[in-house]
Amino acid sequence: MTKTAARVALVGDRSANIRAHVCIPNIFEALRERDGLALDAYWIPTPEARARDLTGFDAIWLVPGSPYASEDGAVAAVTAAREGGIPFLGTCGGFQHAMLEYARNVCGLPNAQHAENIGAPASTAADGPELLITQLACSLVGHEEAVMVVPGTLAASIIGPGRRVERYFCAYGLNAAYLDALTDAGLRFSGFDDNGQVRIVEIPGHPFFLGTLFQPEQYSDGTRPHPLILAFAAAAAKRAGLEQGTLVAS
Repeated sequence: MTKTAARVALVGDRSANIRAHVCIPNIFEALRERDGLALDAYWIPTPEARARDLTGFDAIWLVPGSPYASEDGAVAAVTAAREGGIPFLGTCGGFQHAMLEYARNVCGLPNAQHAENIGAPASTAADGPELLITQLACSLVGHEEAVMVVPGTLAASIIGPGRRVERYFCAYGLNAAYLDALTDAGLRFSGFDDNGQVRIVEIPGHPFFLGTLFQPEQYSDGTRPHPLILAFAAAAAKRAGLEQGTLVAS
């Protein structure tokens, strides 16, 4: 049977109480109607992601909603995308766990931890020698903040270099003490806030691998997908062997 839609694994613990989860179906519908990109969404709870073979999907999106029911499942989804060359998007908690996976499996830091997952108190989070993801000095839950996009990066090729404002709903980010180690191991940091804190990460040479601390799910009213989500969808269609503008509903 002819393939008419790209298969996208939405890895996360779906909840009607998480705004990003509510937005995603509307975004996918907009991608179909406005941009000719038909995506079949398969929601996969994080406890199932570790045991499930994700290599048959055309793209993997690790969606917001941390702490996840299974950290191992979230990390396994990142590994499948990174090692399999599968287009990957990690937003908010997905961004955090993408870096956690990279630190453990590429940087040689198997004990790297996420402060939220282990209940590290805010007063000690920044001091933990293995705490890769720590509590932000100022929570970004429900906030908008500027992002400086680095020229010459994948992110810049999609949304343009320079300053833009994005929407957040998070309280954890990368411990800056690990910036050099991750960079030396091949990660590229392509977006920062006005204080130099990481907001976008990517892997050069991968077909499509992007993580954002902000939530592009909350861009506009959902009828105009964020350019990063549009690019992710196009990458999924390319992997599926489909062309943008010619897809029809399956």
